[in-house]
Amino acid sequence: MRHFLTLKDFSKEEILEIIDLGLSIKKNLKNGIYNKELENKTLAMIFEKSSTRTRVSFETGMFQLGGHALFLSNRDIHLGRGEPVKDTARVISRMCDMVMIRTFEHSMIEEFAKYSKVPVVNGLTDSYHPVQLLADYMTILEYGMEKDLVVAYVGDGNNMTHSWLMLAAKLGFELRIATPKGYEVDSEVLKEAYEIAKESGAVIKVSNDPKEAITGATVVTTDTWASMGQEDEKEQRIKDFEGYIVDGLMMCLAKKDAIFLHCLPAYRGQEVSEEVLEEHSEVVFSEAENRLHAQKGLMVWLDKQRG
Repeated sequence: MRHFLTLKDFSKEEILEIIDLGLSIKKNLKNGIYNKELENKTLAMIFEKSSTRTRVSFETGMFQLGGHALFLSNRDIHLGRGEPVKDTARVISRMCDMVMIRTFEHSMIEEFAKYSKVPVVNGLTDSYHPVQLLADYMTILEYGMEKDLVVAYVGDGNNMTHSWLMLAAKLGFELRIATPKGYEVDSEVLKEAYEIAKESGAVIKVSNDPKEAITGATVVTTDTWASMGQEDEKEQRIKDFEGYIVDGLMMCLAKKDAIFLHCLPAYRGQEVSEEVLEEHSEVVFSEAENRLHAQKGLMVWLDKQRG
């Protein structure tokens, strides 16, 4: 049995296998073929952080695979209201076939997985957002951008940045990260990525210069400057991130055929301009759709690991 908590726990071959499975399931769906690989299976979805894409993609995905998804918020279960995480894990994993958790502290999902009898999927923590990176790389493959891939990430050194670090380190492509001073990536995560990159040949560069990061890049990506739980920092972050908006002038520094990715929701006029988002909207919303398909591939793959 395997859990999906962070990409660093998976090999390059396993990551690509999951994405290829998702692409195959997507192709079948577009041809009107619904394979019920998870028929009569149940996914428990625990949300301590709300989300549009995470809920819709997992719930729809389970339905299309023949299974059922249960939405569980803090108001629906005792988790966080007196019952220890390990007890909730032992109860839910005896009743459901898989658990997806979207929460704050990464340690919470690690503890849950430790006591769970079924696969646990990280739908987002403050440290990592690995399911988003499956969708992102699926999109890169669909747009034929994987050869000589150079990804530029501009913005906050957050869970998305950490996940890009793990993906690049595992798959062996070039990743350039530009963050404002004081918003750099976690030093331990960066250290881990550098160690993994020694084997894969990945090139990882970090700086405080967004123009340097984007110049010559084939994929440009960013994220919101103030994530959920950081609302009280929003005004200060807008000031601190001045010069980090991915606008038309920034994109001109990238390769001519470069694509832009965004995990959404996007705040136009902050991390990305209206112009860039709309110019690359087909890619961005294909990326959003691919959350559905990549996660179906993941859930089928994890279910198969259970035998």
